[in-house]
Amino acid sequence: MNFLKRAFYSTKAKVGRSLLLTFVFSAILIFILAGLTIQSASLTAAENAKKSMGATVTLSANMENAMKEMQENTRDGERPDPSSFSITPIDLDDVEKITALDNLSSYSLSSTTTVNAKSFDAISSEDSSDDSDTEQQGGPGGMQMPEMASQGDISISGTNATAKASSFTGGTAEIIDGVGITEADADSNKAVIETNLAEANDIAVGDTIKVKGDDKTYKLSVVGIYKSTEATDSRSMQMASLNPYNTIYTSYTFANKVKGSDYKNTADSVVFNVTDPEKMDDFVKAAEATGLDTDTYALTTNDQVYQQMVQPLDNVKSFANKIVILVAVAGTVILALIVMLTIRERKYEIGVLMSLGEKRSKIIAQFFTELVFVLVIALVVAGVSGQFVGNAVGKQLIEQQTTTQTTDTASNAQGGPGMGGGQGGGAPSGMPSGGGQGGPTMGGNMPQAADVQEQISDLDITLSMKELIELGGFGLGISFLAVIIASISIMRMKPKKILIS
Repeated sequence: MNFLKRAFYSTKAKVGRSLLLTFVFSAILIFILAGLTIQSASLTAAENAKKSMGATVTLSANMENAMKEMQENTRDGERPDPSSFSITPIDLDDVEKITALDNLSSYSLSSTTTVNAKSFDAISSEDSSDDSDTEQQGGPGGMQMPEMASQGDISISGTNATAKASSFTGGTAEIIDGVGITEADADSNKAVIETNLAEANDIAVGDTIKVKGDDKTYKLSVVGIYKSTEATDSRSMQMASLNPYNTIYTSYTFANKVKGSDYKNTADSVVFNVTDPEKMDDFVKAAEATGLDTDTYALTTNDQVYQQMVQPLDNVKSFANKIVILVAVAGTVILALIVMLTIRERKYEIGVLMSLGEKRSKIIAQFFTELVFVLVIALVVAGVSGQFVGNAVGKQLIEQQTTTQTTDTASNAQGGPGMGGGQGGGAPSGMPSGGGQGGPTMGGNMPQAADVQEQISDLDITLSMKELIELGGFGLGISFLAVIIASISIMRMKPKKILIS
């Protein structure tokens, strides 16, 4: 009788032992399968996060170099002259070269300034400064020194498309009536105003409003109304132009026209949305290789949202990997002990087989085959229940990770470094926050903390053929090691010694 038949009859005859091994083996494989499915789900979720979130690279004026230049032009012992501080707006020809690069999904232009309300009243409070008769600030994006000029009471946020502006992509602004600004609206005077400003002045879509800037009055055609959920702060209470309700979105060409002819075909900042965050540094190098003047302009990278999403997933994947290793090692030891005990009880059977000339390798193969029969049943049990265990464990792990991550994100958003009080978020490194909500931002398309949590909390744990094959491989490996470890002591003995012991 060959060892395969002996293994089959032995498994069939020893029902209690077979059930015990099946129970233990199933428990081991269930937890290994849970770890494998969580690993696979984490990898898939991270890949989806990469595709959905991307990263941003912000092109803006190099404020650090501009400040150094002002200080270099100052004589020793004298205070720097604020009027000598100047920055160069971004030439759209440079932007066009960068937009031709690979790994770019979209880009958002920003050009901001301030004006005074002419045919309507700006939203103000008792603490607001009276800017109605002051001149518009002439620097790009309201970024001149505060002593140089006064602020208007309305912030003009010029963009190539409101759908790509940081406030709208970040969820703090939403079109509720009419349409937004699109690239087709370049060179037009179309505008989108906030609902509170519209209601306070009885303005509706289709109306025409007037604003004044630099001793010139401009007419704006209201094509849309948006709602802002941006929280106000002490600065916005004191300066009307910083109040999020007083922000009017227009095409960047209109903002440039208000600022003067020197700003034609320019932008204050450009946010490039990179498709693959892992290749963000390569994109920056390629952008600099287009001939960009890095002394005048600065490229600021930001993959914060992607990292916020991937970090919890990486932690879960690492923990799942440890589960697989730990359970595999523990399972091997436990099965080896059980098999060792069963083999000791079968010493007489082993002695008879060896005395009849059966090779030791075939006896070991019999024990291994018996475990393989058990493994097949355990694989079925694990395949049915392993996914549910993986979901339960995975959901708990991701919930713990996202709770911690969301707490950190909310903390950074409220008072962390680089976060400004304007709707656009923090300015790039070395750049002060602009007066308008649509000013230069590091974040670009920066979702809120709750959005990040929602996207990473949905860990799709499913069972695939790949996991089943890997599980079968783990099961075979554990079975082989368990039999080898358990057979060492018996296989070293002589048949006669086995039979008389």
